[in-house]
Amino acid sequence: MKKYNMITDAPGRSLFFFALPMILGNLFQQFYTTVDSIIVGQFVGEDALAAVGASYSLTTVFIMIAIGGGIGASVITSQYLGAGLYRKMKTSVSTALISFLVLSLLLSAIGLIGNKAILTGLNTPENILSDAVLYLEIYFLGLPFLFMYNILSSIFNALGNSRTPLYLLIFSSLLNIGMDLVMVRVFHLGVAGVAIATVIAQGLSAVISSCLLLRLLKAYGEETSETKEAGAGTPGAGEQKAEAIYAAEHGTADADTGKRTLYDFSMLGNMIKVAIPSMVQQSIVSIGMLLVQSVVNGFGSSVLAGYTAGMRIESICIVPMIATGNAVSTFTAQNLGAGQPERVRRGYLAGVRMVAAFAVLICLILTVFHAPIINAFLEEGSDAAAFATGNAYLTFIAFFFVCIGMKAITDGVLRGAGDVVVFTLANLVNLAIRVSFAFGFAGIIGVEAVWFAVPMGWTTNFVISFIRYLSGKWSRKKLIKV
Repeated sequence: MKKYNMITDAPGRSLFFFALPMILGNLFQQFYTTVDSIIVGQFVGEDALAAVGASYSLTTVFIMIAIGGGIGASVITSQYLGAGLYRKMKTSVSTALISFLVLSLLLSAIGLIGNKAILTGLNTPENILSDAVLYLEIYFLGLPFLFMYNILSSIFNALGNSRTPLYLLIFSSLLNIGMDLVMVRVFHLGVAGVAIATVIAQGLSAVISSCLLLRLLKAYGEETSETKEAGAGTPGAGEQKAEAIYAAEHGTADADTGKRTLYDFSMLGNMIKVAIPSMVQQSIVSIGMLLVQSVVNGFGSSVLAGYTAGMRIESICIVPMIATGNAVSTFTAQNLGAGQPERVRRGYLAGVRMVAAFAVLICLILTVFHAPIINAFLEEGSDAAAFATGNAYLTFIAFFFVCIGMKAITDGVLRGAGDVVVFTLANLVNLAIRVSFAFGFAGIIGVEAVWFAVPMGWTTNFVISFIRYLSGKWSRKKLIKV
């Protein structure tokens, strides 16, 4: 497949071929988590599936924090790449990796200490509590590996290399599925076996990713044909001039001496400006699921099992939307770094066409095949409430994925530009609507209130972000100066 340059090639084509490996990679990531659920539901039982489902909302929040943090780092890295400031780009990468490694260790400790209290606070049914706690304990032991793998994937994407994360996700997904079957069917480890398989597979991928990233970064600044093929070219006189200007404005001699620092607190500050709103945006779905988990838990483990199955399918269906939004973010950052805001607008229109096409396809598939999809998750003797809940969820949500698609690409422009205030507000309003409606109406209309709230939040988020996009103020924001 030809490599497209997001700064010079046709916006629609370059965006599509950059987003495609991200979509496929994220689908593989969701695929193996879905297979986790199918293996547990079919070979261990309904209660085990419910236990994994009760844990899933919490674990996803932590991973979405990692993805959001990675996006914050990738925006800065992409803008330096677009501006040709390669030494600063490398410093931004090392700053991100060190910072988020420390954060992952802290979150791992918090998760190990507080997981049982959180599950109890969410009204997790007593019959599945011990399995859910066991799953989370193993998961949080391996959280630094899972966390860093997602950060590394974001950095690869920022460098315009979305294929490497795809190949690694395919590898880890297949390894995870194989280990799931061995742990559950051969060693009969049940829920614990699924958690162990996930930690080992993603841990190995994180180590391989680190080695590949170091190799990729060494290519920048080397006068080779391989470098020109792999990215934004080799820095020369233009880079030296740009770095000299940057040094004069920021009071650093890095550019003059040819050295680069390993860690830069000013870069960390800029990353945090984008990372925190990005963590909120990436976590909205997960935090919403976590906060309304207590609503679903109140209807019993059978309803929770059906909801878990439906939630897994929703997680797969939003992958192309979220991945396209993340691609638009990188596209925006690189083109603003290169001083080309008009290309961002053209890329946004291409993103609209992409998410609309995905939404139509997803709606058709779920409308026709929702019953066999839900049946794949549940053993034949499962309670009728589990099947009814899963089918009701999918047949409703099938028509609304265009809402999250539009939200994702509009948020992507604002995030890539570093225009974070309205972006953050829109995502917080989204979260507030989902949680308040679910809690306020579940006692009146039943568990359906949980999924009725989803498109309401997505649509409101989109409207707020789109108004900001139309204002054009995002195009005058940039987190680096050249």
